[in-house]
Amino acid sequence: MGHLNKQFPNGFLWGGAVAANQLEGAWLEDGKQPNVTDVMVGITTKPDLKWNESTQKWEMALNPDKKYLSHDAIDFYHRYKDDLSLMAGMGFNAFRTSIAWGRIFPNGNETEPNEAGLKYYEDLFDTMIKLGMEPVITLSHYETPLYLLTEYGGWVSRELIPLWMRYVETVFNRYKHQVKYWMTFNEVNNLFLMPFAAGGCLDIDPIDTNEPTKGLTQKEKYQALHNICVANAMTVKLGHETNPDFQIGCMFSLSSVATYPYSSRPEDVLGALDYKRSRLLFGDVNCLGEYPGYVKRIWDEQDCGPEILDGELDLLKTYTVDYLAFSYYRSAVYKSGVTMKVDTGGSVGFDNPYLDKATPAPWSWPIDPVGIRITCNELHDRYHLPLMIAENGIGLRETLDENGQIIDPERIQYIEDHLKQVHEAILDGCNVIGYLYWGPIDVVSAGTGEMEKRYGFVYVDRDNEGNGTLTRTIKNSYYRYKEIIETNGACLFNQNK
Repeated sequence: MGHLNKQFPNGFLWGGAVAANQLEGAWLEDGKQPNVTDVMVGITTKPDLKWNESTQKWEMALNPDKKYLSHDAIDFYHRYKDDLSLMAGMGFNAFRTSIAWGRIFPNGNETEPNEAGLKYYEDLFDTMIKLGMEPVITLSHYETPLYLLTEYGGWVSRELIPLWMRYVETVFNRYKHQVKYWMTFNEVNNLFLMPFAAGGCLDIDPIDTNEPTKGLTQKEKYQALHNICVANAMTVKLGHETNPDFQIGCMFSLSSVATYPYSSRPEDVLGALDYKRSRLLFGDVNCLGEYPGYVKRIWDEQDCGPEILDGELDLLKTYTVDYLAFSYYRSAVYKSGVTMKVDTGGSVGFDNPYLDKATPAPWSWPIDPVGIRITCNELHDRYHLPLMIAENGIGLRETLDENGQIIDPERIQYIEDHLKQVHEAILDGCNVIGYLYWGPIDVVSAGTGEMEKRYGFVYVDRDNEGNGTLTRTIKNSYYRYKEIIETNGACLFNQNK
């Protein structure tokens, strides 16, 4: 029977994934106000804020010497019809993007939404549907309105929950006949490591204005976690009430599930287990509906547990997500006693001598296709939910050759190798419902804020200084991904290819 399985399941979602803040541009157009990532060059850098002594508040302070490429990005806001046509040309039946919260409620606390923002996304989703693509929509992709941070302190404050629900109710009602697949918060399990971007939390200390330092306590971070989990459960409840066909998922950065112990020393094995647990905490709450014992021990021993109101634990247990979406880029190696670092690609540990690295530098992430199979299986065994691969891709430094083309065999190889392992995971019994490549058109890098780290099947003429015509050029990988989609993956197993 093996030959009968040499393709992906019927109805598999093939497509790509992007985020509003990395490709739309038009950052203050049609009523939109800044979000947290608008004051950062990349989400691993410090935000550009200054302390106003008269108001005793933080405020935006952009540096004129910096290039905030995301402010204009690739001008998808004005070019989305042409760009989506390029995506449809590959045969996409799904396309993931996000709604910029600040386009709907510019500061986040208005009582009435911004109609220009609502209309924009209505037209965007309508275009996707006409082109045969299922909209897969993230409600918050590192896009908390900046005002909610400077005025409320971000998700540390319970006051954000009703403001979030007003936003969610507005978009659910507006797009209930256009969108079926929703994701709540993008990679929110990065909260403890990148709280400003992932949780809209002010992680610098306003007392020391000359040299900002980390200002959030562990207790505040766990309070932000709890507030977000409550908001997630309330979103699931409201979504199912709005349209029973809605599929509400959560989305996490889970490359770290494929974290290998440095050695067979028990300290390395236990440390790798504990590290993976720390990255799965949001998943345990949103998918299983309860706080696990390992975090309760931390709360008890460090006296850092959040305030939990009556009824909230029942809410978490009752309204768990319908599916789990995740990003996977690379695996990591854990060694006891060494602090693991995290960036937008996942965890960074010791070099794995058994893996190749992506070329060229400076990124050079280890390439581990088997890691995505491991990740799918561990998530399936833990949660027993449908899985959506919401991000997977390779960033390369690329320029047009003398013929005006980009030949990118590294990207083709990366996709083929990872998709073969995804197929293996499906044969293992994992219910993988879709593969959304990040990002199918070149966008501004979230981590580094540059254009020249290119993931796309479509090249965009813009450099790290903001120069360029924004002309779109199809890369060679475009045609291979098109063939994979057309054959529902069968061509991956044709030995002649």
